[in-house]
Amino acid sequence: MTTQVTAQVTTTANAQRSSSFLRIAIALQTLTIFLQAVSAGLLLSSSYGEPLHSVGARVMYGASMLYVLAAVLAWKPGGGSPRPVLHASAFLVLASVQVVLGITHVPSVHLPLGVLMFGLSVLALARR
Repeated sequence: MTTQVTAQVTTTANAQRSSSFLRIAIALQTLTIFLQAVSAGLLLSSSYGEPLHSVGARVMYGASMLYVLAAVLAWKPGGGSPRPVLHASAFLVLASVQVVLGITHVPSVHLPLGVLMFGLSVLALARR
C-alpha cells in the first residue's frame, strides 16, 4: 500500500513539473514572437534591425522546438493529454513556414502569419 501511495505522489509531482515546464515553454515562445514583431519594426527603421530580426528568428524557432519537447514530456512520462503535442507540432510547422517566408522575402504572407502565430501562442498560454 505504501509503495502505491509513493508512486502516486511521485507521478503527481512529475506531472506538475512537466506542466510547469510546458507553461514556461509557451511563455518563452510567446515572448520571442512578440520580440520578433519589435525587431521587425526596427528592421524598417534602423541599420541593426536586420541582424536582430535574423537572430530573433533562430531564437523563436528554438523556442518552438522547446515547446514540442515540453509538450512531449508533459504527455508521455507525465501522463497528460496528447493534445498539446499536436498543438506544439503544428506550431513548429507554422514556424518553419514563417522562416521560409522570411528568407524568401514574402512579407505579404510573412507578416500576417506572424500575427496569427502570436495570437495562437497567447491563446495557448491562456489555456495553460
